[in-house]
Amino acid sequence: MSTQPSTDRPEVSKATSDGFVRGLSQFIGGPLGSHAVPPETRPGRFWTAPRIVLALTCLVLAFSWVQKSPCMDGNWQKNSQYTRYCYTDVLALYFAEGINEGKVPYVDHPVEYPVVTGYFMGALGLPVHSYGESHPDINQGTWFYNANALVLSLFAVATVAVLLALRRRRPWDAAIFAVSPILLFSATVNWDLLAIGLAAIGLYLWVKRKPVWAGVFLGLGAAAKLWPIFILGPILILALRTGKLRPWVSSFVAAAVTWAVVNFPVFYWYHESWLRFFRLNSERPIDWGTFWYIGRYFDGKWNTGVDGDQGPFQWLSNNIPTLNYVSYALFGLSCLAILLLGLLAPRRPRLAQLAFLVVAAFLLFSKVWSQQYVLWLLPLIVLARPKWGAIIAWSIAEVGYLAAFYAELIGAGGKTVIPEGTFVLASTARFVTVAVLCGLVVREIWRPELDVVRQSYDGADPDAGPLDGPDVRWISGFRRTFGLGRSKEALDAAPAASESAALKV
Repeated sequence: MSTQPSTDRPEVSKATSDGFVRGLSQFIGGPLGSHAVPPETRPGRFWTAPRIVLALTCLVLAFSWVQKSPCMDGNWQKNSQYTRYCYTDVLALYFAEGINEGKVPYVDHPVEYPVVTGYFMGALGLPVHSYGESHPDINQGTWFYNANALVLSLFAVATVAVLLALRRRRPWDAAIFAVSPILLFSATVNWDLLAIGLAAIGLYLWVKRKPVWAGVFLGLGAAAKLWPIFILGPILILALRTGKLRPWVSSFVAAAVTWAVVNFPVFYWYHESWLRFFRLNSERPIDWGTFWYIGRYFDGKWNTGVDGDQGPFQWLSNNIPTLNYVSYALFGLSCLAILLLGLLAPRRPRLAQLAFLVVAAFLLFSKVWSQQYVLWLLPLIVLARPKWGAIIAWSIAEVGYLAAFYAELIGAGGKTVIPEGTFVLASTARFVTVAVLCGLVVREIWRPELDVVRQSYDGADPDAGPLDGPDVRWISGFRRTFGLGRSKEALDAAPAASESAALKV
């Protein structure tokens, strides 16, 4: 019999489960009493919590469209795309990738993104170009951006719908995503919402115990942006703890086959175009605002350069192949640490917690951390640790980084706006706040009684899907090797086993 938690219990009030929100609620009289009926749950009421959250998502996406509107005509004069914070790769790459000339991605021009993103660009861009050829009075760039903004917004709404479906007892958690300034400023900077939506659907299908279909959507997400494939790592950790490897194998094989199928046409017929993404990532230097960028700055401060002295970060900046290996090694070590954490934790970690840690570790040690990559973490932190206080601090750091980043880009054009140290400070704040979120998630894995999601679901993992159930026996032995006791799942399973044995006697 499955022990998958039921979701038909009353919704959890955010004002009672979140200390930050509870404090703010004092301005309007405090949280609802224990015997009060939440307004959104009254019979016949249209504006339920999920509908309010979905409406907020649409409102924020509309504001995002307005926020990007100064850049829609493509007439970016005097750095207006940075001074108005409206830069978007979507519009820039319509011209840079030759789609405005009718070039088919990968066929006529190599594209710097994985194939699903390239297919998406072509599927929307080529019809716009064709229509523009017969209607020369329209601005093709504006039409292309608007078409992308509409479809990407649908993926954002689908992501929120998944968050609501996965947290039926905690619908207000999804508002963290819906009203985030990160979504407001970054929704259409690039095509990341495409991969985010596909990954969210894959996670939903996993929870619904459809591992093959979950693998299909994770594979599609990985063919749009790499990171969705990382979710299979945390699933493997949970499969090891429960001894249920078959669902993970099904998802892994489905993801691998899906990724191979969608890549094959470009790989086989336009191999050089297909390689561009991989070559570009292997050859790219240290990017703005990364851990390596921050280290290189301090290298320059601490090393005078006398007699050719170089600090380690500056040396790595001049030796990109070695930097690649070091970056991959640090990410690999982080994954190993997450594996040990997942196996040694007193209670089996929740899937969302491990997934957030893996994706965050990838960003923290990557040599590239583009401004829109923050979107990757947003739905994962909503599922992993839906507490507003730390997330708001992180969001402020991200918005501060965005402002400093655009100021730095203006400065790169010859007009100094802020000192380099200010940009490094903003980059450090972003790095530190993400690292702090990781630390808080780790603490709640090690002390599951602090996990508000577990509190709402009677201690269970609502995202476990087919991996729900007790730990295998060797987990307790493995924990004792490190001086730890039996896992909570093993202790919970022991009385049931004793009762079964007594019934047999």
